[in-house]
Amino acid sequence: MLAVSVCFTLLVLAAVWASNLFNEQFISTASANTNWGLSFRQPGQPPEGNASAGFLKSYDAYYVGSSDKKVIYLTFDAGYENGYTPPILDILKKHKIKAAFFLVGNYIEKSPELVKRMYDEGHIIGNHTFHHPDMSKISSKDAFSKELQLLESEYKKVIGQDMPKYYRPPQGKYSESNLKLAKELGYKTIFWSLAYVDWYVDNQPSKEEAFNKLLPRIHPGGVVLLHSTSKTNAEILDELLSKWKSEGYTFGTLDDLA
Repeated sequence: MLAVSVCFTLLVLAAVWASNLFNEQFISTASANTNWGLSFRQPGQPPEGNASAGFLKSYDAYYVGSSDKKVIYLTFDAGYENGYTPPILDILKKHKIKAAFFLVGNYIEKSPELVKRMYDEGHIIGNHTFHHPDMSKISSKDAFSKELQLLESEYKKVIGQDMPKYYRPPQGKYSESNLKLAKELGYKTIFWSLAYVDWYVDNQPSKEEAFNKLLPRIHPGGVVLLHSTSKTNAEILDELLSKWKSEGYTFGTLDDLA
């Protein structure tokens, strides 16, 4: 019995050691990452990020919602206006869906009427930085804060209200320091759990290519990233939303995500 007890104790200690080692390695890996990435394991299930939901949540950062409910959080990145935001807004209004639009300085300066429309129709307008730099290369708190605060100022000029505290790192490039600084500034950092290559204006995916990426990979709690510069997205959005609804999905907002 003594030998069995000793063996059991050693196994438990080994498991605890291995778990601690894994956690240390994972946290180190998550800390070192500068490019947001996803790994899809099973169709219809949330992907794994290269930083865990738990690690991100400690910095008020999120990439996916609860897997218990078939809810989608629809977001758009908008570096500039390419003529497709009005039809996208029309479709969202038709489906009574509130989305989040992550904007940069150029967009707010050149398309204030569309920013006002987004606001008036109940969409969240998030901070995608003023100049859209690689934020992972910014370690200074002053420089990091300036990128967000410049956009806040432009937003307030147009809307007359303080900007919602949602931040999306340009190109998904980040560092643990960035996550910490964003949290200190009162921001929630929003990554994504579903996206596809839709941002090349001169090489747009076909409807079939888009659906082949977006339909099988949708999942409960999905934070979907689409680009509002995409002609394909404007053309497929009505049908895409209808298909997701037919599968039993509803749509939430980032206010419900945390």
